[in-house]
Amino acid sequence: MTLSVPLDREQLGHLRHFDNLSRRLPNDWSLMQGKGQGQDDFGSYRFQLAYMAYALALTHRHRLPAAPGAFQPTFQRLIDKILEPDVWLYWRDVSQGGSVFNAHLAEELGEEWDPVVRDNIMYSAYVQSMAHLYAYLFDDDRYAAPGALTFRYWSFFWGGAERRFSYDQDSLAENLYWQLVEGGFVGIACEPNCVFQICNQPAILGFRMQDLRTGGSRAEEIVRGYQKAWEQYGRLDGNGHYNMMISADTREVRPNQTLAPWVDAWCGALMNSWNRDFVHRNYPRQVREFLVPGGDGALSVRSAPAMEVMGQTVVNDTCDFGWVAAWASEMGDTETLTGLFTHADRYFAPTWRDGGLYYPRNDTPADADGNRTDIEPMSGNVLLGYARLNVPDGLNGLYQQPWDRAHFSNPALTEVDPEVEVSRAVFADGALDFRLRSREGGEPGRVVIGRLPGRGDWTLRRDGEVLASGADATVHSSADAAVRAGDGGVELRCPAGPARDYTLAVTR
Repeated sequence: MTLSVPLDREQLGHLRHFDNLSRRLPNDWSLMQGKGQGQDDFGSYRFQLAYMAYALALTHRHRLPAAPGAFQPTFQRLIDKILEPDVWLYWRDVSQGGSVFNAHLAEELGEEWDPVVRDNIMYSAYVQSMAHLYAYLFDDDRYAAPGALTFRYWSFFWGGAERRFSYDQDSLAENLYWQLVEGGFVGIACEPNCVFQICNQPAILGFRMQDLRTGGSRAEEIVRGYQKAWEQYGRLDGNGHYNMMISADTREVRPNQTLAPWVDAWCGALMNSWNRDFVHRNYPRQVREFLVPGGDGALSVRSAPAMEVMGQTVVNDTCDFGWVAAWASEMGDTETLTGLFTHADRYFAPTWRDGGLYYPRNDTPADADGNRTDIEPMSGNVLLGYARLNVPDGLNGLYQQPWDRAHFSNPALTEVDPEVEVSRAVFADGALDFRLRSREGGEPGRVVIGRLPGRGDWTLRRDGEVLASGADATVHSSADAAVRAGDGGVELRCPAGPARDYTLAVTR
């Protein structure tokens, strides 16, 4: 599915916020810190970074397929950030076990610094899938170079010699594949011994993206093995909700006992990529149990009470509201999604900052009238933007309806300056249609129209008026200095002011 409707102000604002966060200096996690400690809960940096990348992938695939230059640099920065030690150092501690689910393994596990060598699919799958999404979307194998995905840490205060673990997109995928095979395709553990259904879905997406580049069939093999392995346990519990996890050693299945919305919503949204009919069939009944009606069509999401574990109340970010919104967007449930955004825009204090839109963290559960006000950075920074940018069956379309090879040679906006907003970019019937706006108060933004060699004559119009003409990457005539030949293609300077519509028609 490719939508021709231009992005609206809010959608562009979410994209700008993702870009702003990607540009934070190393170790600057402003606006991204949640209630949980240690980066081992559901609102951690790795999840925020990964689902910003997924939102970019969905937007590029379904809304702006002819604007890779608007997404590629941000995507690279998000991958750079997910490799930073602040994101993965939690594994040194979590790898040792000691929780209620793996305390009996603590003596034999020991400390593990390599964050992807075993278990930890709640991190490794996101690195793997982001790298392969990047390769597929941008026809670029930069992460296939040896050591392109390297995890490095050293401190002169403690820790001894440098820790350096070098991988690339294919060696990481190979490692995950054999972990799946050795585990009988039930899945790879997040924490030791804890195999969550949710966190194995991104790995399947990553393998599918790899197959689209290589012509392989590993995703098909893994799905087939996964389906067979889970037949004996059931993907759903006795109440029709997704089973949360299985213990790797005892094969004990742990259902969604507290009816936590995030379990069904997160699993359903991701599993829809490869298992659409099953997910859609169960969605209406499942989602009804989580929604709280409000005034004027607003809908909120109830959260399960905080867990009491080992005499302690668990403090973490459930991200229930954001995950239900993402789930509804994937299901094409416009009524529920509209109701959730009505609530969010009324009670979650939507905020514009540096051109970006987000919903700031608020730990207060509810206002004086009982309306939910609690929102964490994962929902406010990422998931609500993801839901606004997604299309019905967005992940399913990404997985099941790949671009043909011709897509990667069609004219496109291959470079886009940060100050330029692209709200439309589609190539069809020999014409590249796009809409641009440069931000007020700045210099005209630069955009490169690439992939023109071999296309023959072309004519570029702005708001219906001829702006320039040429052949291949050569400009023959231009109405002003806004268009000229450049190294990467035809360069266009986009003036500040309202959005302008452009059409580049090509003939062979």
